[in-house]
Amino acid sequence: MKQLLRILLAAVGILAVVAVAAVVYVTTFLDPEDFKPRLTAVVEEQTGLNLALEGPLTWSFYPRIGMRVEKARAWLPEQDEDNDPFAAVSSAEVSVAFGPLLRGDIAVDGLTINGLRLKLERDEEGEGNWNSLLERLSEGSGKAETVLAPASAGPHADAGNLAVVLNIASVEVKEGDIHYRDVQAGQSWHVHKLNVSGSNVNPVSSFPMKAMFTVDRHDSLDAEALERTPNAQSEVNLDTRIKLALPEQQFSLENVKLTTRNRFVPEGEIQQLNLSTPLIETWLAEKRLAVEQGVLETTLRNADHWEAGLSMTLNFGLTSNWAEQTATFKKWELNGPDGLRMRGHLNVEQLLESPRYQGQVTASPFNLRAWLERTGTEVDTEFESALRDVALTSPLEGDLSQLALTSLSLVVDDTTFTGELSAAFDGTRLGFDLQGDTLDFDRYLPASVAARPASDGLLRRAYAQEEPALLPQAWLSTLNIDGALQLERFEWMGLTFEEPKMRLVGEDGLHQLQDLEAGFYGGQLSANGELDSREPTMAWSLTPQVEQVDVAALLEALGNESAPLRGQLEVDGNLTSRGNAYTELVRNLNGELATSLANGAILDVNVSREICTLVAALEGRKPAATGRRIRALNEQTPAW
Repeated sequence: MKQLLRILLAAVGILAVVAVAAVVYVTTFLDPEDFKPRLTAVVEEQTGLNLALEGPLTWSFYPRIGMRVEKARAWLPEQDEDNDPFAAVSSAEVSVAFGPLLRGDIAVDGLTINGLRLKLERDEEGEGNWNSLLERLSEGSGKAETVLAPASAGPHADAGNLAVVLNIASVEVKEGDIHYRDVQAGQSWHVHKLNVSGSNVNPVSSFPMKAMFTVDRHDSLDAEALERTPNAQSEVNLDTRIKLALPEQQFSLENVKLTTRNRFVPEGEIQQLNLSTPLIETWLAEKRLAVEQGVLETTLRNADHWEAGLSMTLNFGLTSNWAEQTATFKKWELNGPDGLRMRGHLNVEQLLESPRYQGQVTASPFNLRAWLERTGTEVDTEFESALRDVALTSPLEGDLSQLALTSLSLVVDDTTFTGELSAAFDGTRLGFDLQGDTLDFDRYLPASVAARPASDGLLRRAYAQEEPALLPQAWLSTLNIDGALQLERFEWMGLTFEEPKMRLVGEDGLHQLQDLEAGFYGGQLSANGELDSREPTMAWSLTPQVEQVDVAALLEALGNESAPLRGQLEVDGNLTSRGNAYTELVRNLNGELATSLANGAILDVNVSREICTLVAALEGRKPAATGRRIRALNEQTPAW
């Protein structure tokens, strides 16, 4: 045992002497500057880059054996050295493990790059300045280690004596900076404060990697040079494990946790988006991508509406083939507050050019009223329960500018609609062809103008102060509309319309009611009209026609418990008005109405008293005062 211990101590001593001798030899007889021509030649041969090593090359022996280079720059073959370099580093250091070196292997122990600078550019034809570099690397892969091995081994070693082992204990990129100009898209991107770290980097098993950076987007090529505020900015933090399969050109990201803080408009609120997934796989040769059980969590902020933040979660699976420009979102589900739960699937085509999609969407019952209020839309309705129970299901299709629900089933409170609905995302186009059952429109009117019995004083309500606008004029002034609606029953202002049908068309703010037909208290109601929202004050015109309407039933609907008047009412005429509130519309009402009553009769009634009551109801006055006015008029009016 004692003899064995002596042998081991002797071996350790010999190794120490050899190591010290090697250090002395290298530092005494080898000048690192002699490596510069060899390194620049190898880089040019393998990549085509023109490399300039402007700083010194130095050895390091503690705590690792390695080499350090400072101030290196590289230009593409077509670049002049007077131009900004394609790539540059402030300093780079590589170290090797001592143990494998004794066995004849080169095991890179650490790689550190400080101040990495890259300038990437895509021209008007979509060709990137990095394409030629990638082609040279793919052609010369595997040759670099053979060329460099003799230099790594020393002046008398053969190329085959040392094997490079790709198992890097530590990789770090510090304070990187990447500029990307896309001439074709007219945008520039700037990735800065780039820090990347990884450990045990190898081509066989997964290894951990972390990255942090900030990315700015400018929507013009000269905006960054002019120091303008970025159109969008994101702070990104990535924590994952990478697994490489280089022969198969495949790599995977495992246990991905991506956290971002984003500002999508200049000086806008910061929006947080977080992505997590157990696996992202990429097949470079086949140009395929797959995301397994992805979870996207958002916290959106708007200082005017929800300062505390609006949290939503999207669960999805994704497969994509960018060679065929397709993507499939499998079983996606969006969840949010107030009962929001939407789910479906989506297939995307022309992914990289002009994306188009189709799929299916289903929304479980949720509170639409609360969501409208979150967007800043004031919801003032006669019934507080309005818009609190909304659900839908439909196939969908569209692109980045519009969406169409092609076979829609929509439930809004107690009303069910079916048909088609389409809209442009910028609000300039709306199309629909819908059929529904009963719609009580009064419940959606503002409380101040909701229908009430005529005895409440129609004119008094019409002249109420601070009335809200009836229609969103700013939206209507830019809207193109093509819509058709058919219902079983429609209730408005206390009146009932049976099986109404209407068609609306409009372009650039000029809208037409081409056709309106409905059963109306035993008769028929039809109308057409026009709404011009292009001017500051909206202009209205309406041509109504009423046929064979039971006047007694109509009067009772207006609030008369037992109407004494009998007959069939006929109305025909043309009306115009201006404004966007009941007050204005009544005050500016003009036109003609021709009315007649067929088979008319008044049963057991004092005509003068009934006229007084009717006028009082319209004006909101007491019948006695109105009666005195009518008697005074009668005394001044000659008999027929």
